[in-house]
Amino acid sequence: MPTWIGFLRAVNVGKRQVKMQVLRELLEAEGYEDVETHIQSGNLKVRSGTRSAANVENDLRRAISAEFGFDVPVVVRTPAQLRKLADEAEALESPIAKDAGRYVTFMTGDLDPAGVEALHAWDAATEGARVVGNDVVLFLAAGVQGAKLTNARIEKLTGAVGTARNIAVVRALADKWGG
Repeated sequence: MPTWIGFLRAVNVGKRQVKMQVLRELLEAEGYEDVETHIQSGNLKVRSGTRSAANVENDLRRAISAEFGFDVPVVVRTPAQLRKLADEAEALESPIAKDAGRYVTFMTGDLDPAGVEALHAWDAATEGARVVGNDVVLFLAAGVQGAKLTNARIEKLTGAVGTARNIAVVRALADKWGG
């Protein structure tokens, strides 16, 4: 039975609250096994007989959105994919300042090739991006709050839904659940 690492988008901000204990109970009732969560920002691990990432994403989104009363997009990766992404994201050379903050935006589905080109060509002194597999590694020297390369812009360019985590969380999850 495959293990999936899930990343919930925009939970536990403002009124969009998802209690992790309730989430674990919900997913167990939905038939998922070995359900675990990591911190309050919507990171989870489940086992499921479903072998398609898209089907797992859709099923998790349906169940979680129905339970909590707002749309909760979900991106999933296998433990091996997560570990590989964490390693590659940390190894990338920053296209901007060497000490720039590093973030990973996990994306659903395939990315528009023109959007990938646009991300690689992003020309801002304090921002850069590199696509690794189906995900986007962001380099932000001036922090997230003032960034022009926002999640909304990345989604518009790539035609996919995304949710971001800082590299420290990605590494912690890869170490914890990356097999």
